[in-house]
Amino acid sequence: MTAKAIEWLDNKLRILDQSKLPHRQIFIDLSDYQDVVSVIKTMQIRGAPAIGVAAAYGIALGAQKIEAENRTRFFNEFGKILDAFATSRPTAVNLFRAIDRMKKAARGNDVSEIKGGLIDEAKQIHDEEIEATTQLSQLGAELIKDDFTILTHCNAGPLATAGYGTALGVIKAANEQGKRISVIATETRPLLQGARLTAWELKQADIPVTLITDSMAGYFMSQGKINCVIVGADRIAANGDIANKIGTYTLAVLAKENNIPFYVAAPTSTIDPSLSSGAEIPVEQRSPEEVTHMQGIPIAPEGVNAANPAFDITPHKYIAAIITEKGIIREPYVKGLKLVA
Repeated sequence: MTAKAIEWLDNKLRILDQSKLPHRQIFIDLSDYQDVVSVIKTMQIRGAPAIGVAAAYGIALGAQKIEAENRTRFFNEFGKILDAFATSRPTAVNLFRAIDRMKKAARGNDVSEIKGGLIDEAKQIHDEEIEATTQLSQLGAELIKDDFTILTHCNAGPLATAGYGTALGVIKAANEQGKRISVIATETRPLLQGARLTAWELKQADIPVTLITDSMAGYFMSQGKINCVIVGADRIAANGDIANKIGTYTLAVLAKENNIPFYVAAPTSTIDPSLSSGAEIPVEQRSPEEVTHMQGIPIAPEGVNAANPAFDITPHKYIAAIITEKGIIREPYVKGLKLVA
């Protein structure tokens, strides 16, 4: 993919509107932090690492427009900006890590210096995600063998990470090493991130991909057509439980039943050591209309009830390994994650 999902351009943030892919590549230039909050909420920018990067830039953007000469007045307005991003999406821990880092980066007494430091910190967060996802992809590629067919769910490539990718990064790295691989991608209802984004990114990389509906995964596993499953994560608890796109838990159980290794690829910025287990991870509940409609077109009877949890929790017992930029971690996850978080 040549287009950058997120780019800082002279006090404005340019994003690739992921809601318009794969049919149109539309870039949006944002100069107001509230607009950055909005594109995160509406999932025009999405994926845990990318959300964190976008939030960091958005916070820096908002800070530049605070009209205050003294530190006290500046921080009164700065706090409102931080609060706005904290309410944008609840599950991805990268968002809250970015907010915390930007808050700590606002040091000193000179307001102009604080503003400049915030831009530098946002750029640093972005650079670190690029480096981390590149490194973890190279490490994870060791788990991929020639002639592997890999199942992946949702989207965890450059679009979702503002870097090299996590689950798709591992796949890309294996392909670049000359390994013969192919991918089966789930469509990922209700917003079709697999069909719209993963399939698009894989085609851009010339990696063979077959698109299936979410409910077909068990069939392909039972037929022996899948060698491993690789997904990303939006938050990893201290014990190795993960939150990822709704449907991930189902795939992990199916993989266990069929003796297929289930891998999670995520940078250490996705680990939340403050949570002892996945039971403590907040699960975002989105609009029922995303289920009853597809791209604005009704597909269900008018007035029917619908539920729409955006994520589910996969217990660590179903996970064969967690791939991070600091190493591949296996059970006991409590020990391994503590060393890298």
